[in-house]
Amino acid sequence: MSGLSRRALLAAGLASFAGGCSSDRPFVDRLVVAGGERGGFYLEFANLLATQLRAAKVARTVEVRSTEGSLQNLDLLRLKQADLAICLADAAAQSREVVALGRVYENYLQCVVRAAGPVRQLPDLAGKRISAGPPGAGAALTTNRLLTAAGMHADRAPVVANLHLSDATDALATGRIDAMFWSGGVPTRRLSDLSAQVPIRLLPLAPWLSALRSAYSVVYQRAQIPAGTYSGVEQVSTIGVPNFLICRPEVPAAVASKIVDVLVNHAAGLVPAAAVGAHYLDPNSLIGTSPLNLHPGAAARYRTLHG
Repeated sequence: MSGLSRRALLAAGLASFAGGCSSDRPFVDRLVVAGGERGGFYLEFANLLATQLRAAKVARTVEVRSTEGSLQNLDLLRLKQADLAICLADAAAQSREVVALGRVYENYLQCVVRAAGPVRQLPDLAGKRISAGPPGAGAALTTNRLLTAAGMHADRAPVVANLHLSDATDALATGRIDAMFWSGGVPTRRLSDLSAQVPIRLLPLAPWLSALRSAYSVVYQRAQIPAGTYSGVEQVSTIGVPNFLICRPEVPAAVASKIVDVLVNHAAGLVPAAAVGAHYLDPNSLIGTSPLNLHPGAAARYRTLHG
C-alpha cells in the first residue's frame, strides 16, 4: 500500500467519527497504534490495547505497528501514518504536534552487562562498546542524555552502536559489546531470555538522576527494579521515565473519551501478566501527563470520572 493510500485510509477512518455511532457499531472502522520493538513492553502493551479497543467497539479493526520506539512513533503520528502511539515523556516533550490520552506506565532505563565482566558502575563504560538502542528509540535519547549528564564525553565516552533489542542481546551474550541500554517495562521478555542464557547484571543509574534532571527535565525520577526481575539479578536503583499514550490533536473528542474509558475500565486487560513494574491505569494517575497537555476530550472524561 502506498503512503498516499495509507494516509487516505487513515483519514477516512477518523472521519467516520464525525457521524456518530450506534450502540452496536464501532466508532470507527480502523485505528493504527504505533508500538515498539518485538520482544519489548511497548509492543506487548499496544497489542493488549488493540484487543481492548476492539472489544469496546472503539474501532472495528486496530492495527499495531512494530517500530523502533518513541522517536519513530512521533514521526508516524506527524506523518499521519498512525493514530495512537506509545511514547516516553522526555521524547514526547520535544513535540508540539501531539497530545496525551494518559500516563500508562513507568519505563525503566536498564543498563545490562555480563555478570562476569569488569563493569560495575556507569563510569566503567568509558571507552567500552555499548548499544544505546536504535535511532528511533526513546532509549537512545535518554541514554545519550544520561552519558552527557554523567560527564562521559570526549576521552571518557563509550563507543556507541545503535542496535535493535534482539541484536543488542545477541551482541552482549557473545561479548561483541560490553553493555546495552534498554528502556521499557520490567521484566522485558528478551532480557529475561538473555539472563537465562548468560548471567547478567544491571548497573545502578540513580546516582546520576540529579544531574540528568538539572540538565534536561524533571520527568526523570528514581525507580527500583526488584530483585529477581531477571534471573540472578539483585535489586537496583535506576532512572524512571513515564510512558504516555499519545495522539494527534485532531482525534475527535468522542474518540478520546472512549479511549479513556478503555484505559480506566479495562485496566486489568492492559497489564502483561509477567509485569512487575509500576503502571498508572487509574484516573488519578492517568492524568499526570505533564509536560504534555491532555487531549481536551480525554481531559473532559477524566473530570467526569473524578466527579
